[in-house]
Amino acid sequence: MRILVTDGMDASAMEQLRANGHEVVEHFYQPEELGKALRDFDAVVVRSATKVRANHIDECKGSRLKLVIRGGVGVDNIDVKYAEDNGITVKNTPRASSRSVAELAMAHMLSCARFISISGHTMREDKWEKKAYGKGIEIGGKTLGVIGYGRIGQTLGSMAQAMGMDVLAYDIYHVQGIENEHMHYVEMDELLAKSDFISLHTPSIDGKPLINSETIAKMKDGVVFINTSRGNNVDEAALLAGLESGKIRSVGMDVYASEPPVGNKLVANPNVSCTPHIGAATKEAQKRIGAEIVDIIEHFGK
Repeated sequence: MRILVTDGMDASAMEQLRANGHEVVEHFYQPEELGKALRDFDAVVVRSATKVRANHIDECKGSRLKLVIRGGVGVDNIDVKYAEDNGITVKNTPRASSRSVAELAMAHMLSCARFISISGHTMREDKWEKKAYGKGIEIGGKTLGVIGYGRIGQTLGSMAQAMGMDVLAYDIYHVQGIENEHMHYVEMDELLAKSDFISLHTPSIDGKPLINSETIAKMKDGVVFINTSRGNNVDEAALLAGLESGKIRSVGMDVYASEPPVGNKLVANPNVSCTPHIGAATKEAQKRIGAEIVDIIEHFGK
């Protein structure tokens, strides 16, 4: 196969593909160039930077392109149904980055609980604000609400239980046999009302924010909110209003409605712990993603 890699990929995985006899081309195309370029490849591997939209698929109809692989979990940067309706298979790598994203969500929880982000920032300005940031909270004994209890949510839930938290999970699908005295499935309103921390792990839902002024109003006062899923899952103006009113204690964010989030008032808020969409950006996750991509390609069409 002739394979295009647009947004980078683990080097050992590319070496493996080449050793298996495939031609691998690593190149990023601008949106206006992508559709025409895809005509010359059997498969394309993208991450989050490249968007494969209906117009790109129209431009490469009838060509050799048969496979689009998203190196990661979410496929909202690909018009999946339109691609599949036109004979192009779309795959992702849902298992590879679960632990990395869950660990980042936990890191943001701890950062929010103990002012790690902002207090570190002030120290780089030669300030010693021990009194201002000496009012942290422990996460042990608190309740974590996980919205979206798939692979990432379950991994975070296990970590939270190990650290002494109770977990409430909301998901349309209930996995059998994982509930226990410290983890229960509940309806959304109960999760919002009872959780001290809330972490969001759902795919993008029709571009509509799941967290908005209505859902924020149902949350416990002083809640800590974490989003490592998709930026458009959250109404950022409503989240900022919740912070400024004190309804929300603090926020941890790795994803944004617009990336990069230039001029974003949430990022500038001192009660926000923020990272630049690095949920899956660990060496271990990238190796697992690469290995999963190789496996998809080697088994494609068999």
